[in-house]
Amino acid sequence: YIFCEMDKEQRGIYDAYKKKIREDLLSRLKKDGAGKSQMMILQGLTKLRQICDSPELLNDEQSYGNDSIKIKKLLEHIEEKTANHKILVFSQFTGMLKLIEQSLKKDQVTYEYLDGSRTSKQRQESVKNFQDNDDCRVFLISIKAGGTGLNLTEADYVYIVDPWWNPAVENQAIDRCYRIGQTKKVIAYRIICKDTIEEKIMKLQESKKKIASDII
Repeated sequence: YIFCEMDKEQRGIYDAYKKKIREDLLSRLKKDGAGKSQMMILQGLTKLRQICDSPELLNDEQSYGNDSIKIKKLLEHIEEKTANHKILVFSQFTGMLKLIEQSLKKDQVTYEYLDGSRTSKQRQESVKNFQDNDDCRVFLISIKAGGTGLNLTEADYVYIVDPWWNPAVENQAIDRCYRIGQTKKVIAYRIICKDTIEEKIMKLQESKKKIASDII
C-alpha cells in the first residue's frame, strides 16, 4: 500500500463534502427511510471517492482546482522509483486516467491508454506497442476495460489508483501481468488516502476476503 496524506486544499474539500453528504443523508433517511435512499448514498460515496483521486473529477459547476496527492505520488514512483520497469496503472474513473495522462504528457513520459471506448483494433495496437516498445513504460487502463483479455507480461509494477469494493476485481486487473511468459517478480501497489472512505473500503475488502477464505 501507498498511504497518502491529502494536502490542505484537497482535505478541506473532502471534509466539507463529507459534512454536507452526511447532513443531506440524515435528512433523507428520516423522511424516506433507507430503502428509498440507496441511490443518494451511492452517489455520496462516489463523490468522496472521486475527491480522494482529485477534486477536479467532481461534476459540479464550481471549480475545485486539480490538487491531487495521488497523482503526485504516482508520478514520483514512475519517474524516480521504478527505473526502467514497465508499469500498469488502473483506475475506476476514466477522468482520473485523463488527469494522469496530462501529467505524463507534461513530463514527456511515453505511455499507452485504454478504456471502454477503444475499438478492438486500437486495443491490440496499444498492447503491442506497450509489449514491444522499450520506450513505452506506462499503460493507463480503466479497470472495467482491462479486467479480461489482456496479456501484459512486460509489466512488473502495477498501481491501483483507487480501491474497489470487490477485491476480486482488483486482483483480476493485477493478473494481467501474470500470464504465461512472465519471468519477472510482479509488485502491486494500492494508493490509499488516509482518514477517508478508502480506508473503509479496505476494511470491507478484508472482510470479503475472510468470508471467501472461510467458505473455501
